[in-house]
Amino acid sequence: MAFLLSHLFLVSLFLSSCTAAVGKNSIYVVYMGRAANPDHPGDSHLQLLASVLDKRDRVSEALVRRYKHGFSGFAARLTKEAAAKIATKAGVVSVFEDTPLQLHTTRSWDFLQYQDEIVIDADDATTAASPDAIIGILDTGIWPESESFGDKDMGPIPSRWKGVCMESSDFRASDCNRKLIGARYYNDSSPSRVVVHEGDTPRDSIGHGTHTASTAGGRSIAGASYYGLATGTAKGGSTRARIAVYRVCTNIGCRASAILAAFDDAIADGVDVLSLSLGAPAFLKPDFATDPIAIGAFHAVDRGITVVCSAGNDGPSPKTVVNAAPWILTVGATTIDRYFESDVILGGDDNDNKKMVVKGEGINFSDLQKSPIYPLVEGGSAKASSSTSDDDAKNCNPNSLDANKIKGKIVLCKNSDDNTYTKREKMMEVSSGGGVGLILIDDADKAMAYSSGAFPMTIVTSQDSAKIKAYINSTRNPVATILPTTSVNKYKPAPTVVSFSSRGPFIHTANLLKASLFIVQPDIVAPGVNILAAWIGTNDSSQVPIGQKPSQFNLLSGTSMSCPHISGVAANIKSAYPGWGPSAIRSAIMTTGFECPNNSSTDLISNLNYPSIAVSKFNGKESKKVSRTVTNVGSKEDRATYTVSIKSPSGLNVKVVPERLVFTENDKKLGYQVIFSPSSSVTKDMFGSITWSNGKYKVRTPFVVSSEGAETVEG
Repeated sequence: MAFLLSHLFLVSLFLSSCTAAVGKNSIYVVYMGRAANPDHPGDSHLQLLASVLDKRDRVSEALVRRYKHGFSGFAARLTKEAAAKIATKAGVVSVFEDTPLQLHTTRSWDFLQYQDEIVIDADDATTAASPDAIIGILDTGIWPESESFGDKDMGPIPSRWKGVCMESSDFRASDCNRKLIGARYYNDSSPSRVVVHEGDTPRDSIGHGTHTASTAGGRSIAGASYYGLATGTAKGGSTRARIAVYRVCTNIGCRASAILAAFDDAIADGVDVLSLSLGAPAFLKPDFATDPIAIGAFHAVDRGITVVCSAGNDGPSPKTVVNAAPWILTVGATTIDRYFESDVILGGDDNDNKKMVVKGEGINFSDLQKSPIYPLVEGGSAKASSSTSDDDAKNCNPNSLDANKIKGKIVLCKNSDDNTYTKREKMMEVSSGGGVGLILIDDADKAMAYSSGAFPMTIVTSQDSAKIKAYINSTRNPVATILPTTSVNKYKPAPTVVSFSSRGPFIHTANLLKASLFIVQPDIVAPGVNILAAWIGTNDSSQVPIGQKPSQFNLLSGTSMSCPHISGVAANIKSAYPGWGPSAIRSAIMTTGFECPNNSSTDLISNLNYPSIAVSKFNGKESKKVSRTVTNVGSKEDRATYTVSIKSPSGLNVKVVPERLVFTENDKKLGYQVIFSPSSSVTKDMFGSITWSNGKYKVRTPFVVSSEGAETVEG
């Protein structure tokens, strides 16, 4: 089960729902901006809907749900023609189809303790007098029986909380407690929720939501592990935080109408932080006006709620980051200093009986003997027939291998870059043919261990595979074995940005700001590889080692896992500083807050007081100036002096004016300018950083300078 869960929802699902046939009803979202009177939306939604319906259609049957707390709008069943007509009505900002988004699928917190400039919540970090932050999780629901959501020693539920625990056939209000204080689900076909459908429950049947919720705010659970691997204490980023779950995702995806409904409810419920480990695929980035996450987050931030989102799993190509609206805190994924090692032992060759160890990576619970006694063969030497291509056999693609040639053997296979077939499909090809183990050659997913359960499987680099091939070619009867996985801590280098994590910069031309955007993204990175966290109860034994029960924890990878790390940090800061809003919390995590200029030309976009600096259309012929304002929150100090240091790439001169900032009791907010000048022609993106330090604290602002960038959008 420890697979990258972003692949649960195939792109074909997304595409299949993106086109509404003429004359056929689909669910559309009608977005109408800020709610004028949240308590009394009146009949405006119904009147607007009635104005475009056929006389034979009933408004009550067409209406799916209304949005009225944080913003105004509704979701309804409409024909394509009716949707186009309603988009022209006064007061309508945008109309878009209710397409499903996809999920972007523990030592991680111990590892972060060693990193500079990160605020971490130890169990006793927040005092009893500190108010408990409330984290809202928009995901696949929750498994309330998990120990991570126990409420022992927690105080009363905050009086400001207005949410509910919705009941269903498998979820009772009593499943909530002082830790799990809210649970909602969203039926995309029945606004009254009278008709019961699959998924009409806050209970998590997928596991993703349980995992992310416990990563953000789960309690400390000593002795947690995944069948003995990654043993330690599993805990969330803010162990004292309360959790409210909003089930917006099912097996068919995460509907836009449900996501907006969850935002609307969460605003009224009283959450402090919202965490979303889901989004659109990189090649279908919606405009801000039709992006349910951007819309919902905009109104949540306007109400003082910090919104944290995953950056997506479409890396390492540039410009693939999603959820990159400036008001969202967008999180990429890194490795941690833990490595899951599963080595290959080769027997001696014809001239030397000395065994050879080849380092491999993977999560398996192999029951093979530790001595190399199993025949070893390359997939290309075990073709199913003369008509099978050499490439298919070398990659161990489905139906490419002859079972008689691999039975009882360990098979060496390639993993092609085109990702036509998954690692699981290759594993099934070998195991179904009677193979006893699989050695997969793959450089792309280095540092992300694949879980094969009880089947012996490990991944080696192409460089190390050369040793295995040389051994096979020099030996009449090559033999090997695959060792079960062991956890290696303090592995270096770490952290590193993992290959799947979507990259920036974010370049968007058509948006609500009416100007081109060029932003350094993701905003921040956090652990997202092989993260240990709570899991659902299940009877599935396919990944369970022989003789053991299903684990209460699981290891998952993705920006889905990095996002709740930052959500937990945000909640911890909110607990310590209840009066801080989203910009101040972002400041504590990234560097500084931001405000939007009154008018938004291309140059002024660079001057958003954003926690990073992005300069576009830098032609190398003239200098560019960027302004930033910083605030000293160290109220106990009457005077604090910060000195700047600059890390700049070759080809770019960077100057900061002034070079020293002196804060006093009366001057807690100061400004500075950054001047970028070329020392050579600019042909690529250039990266660097500006760091202010007073000898005790460091405040770092990364920057990117690029010759790219779109023209200003008029409007």
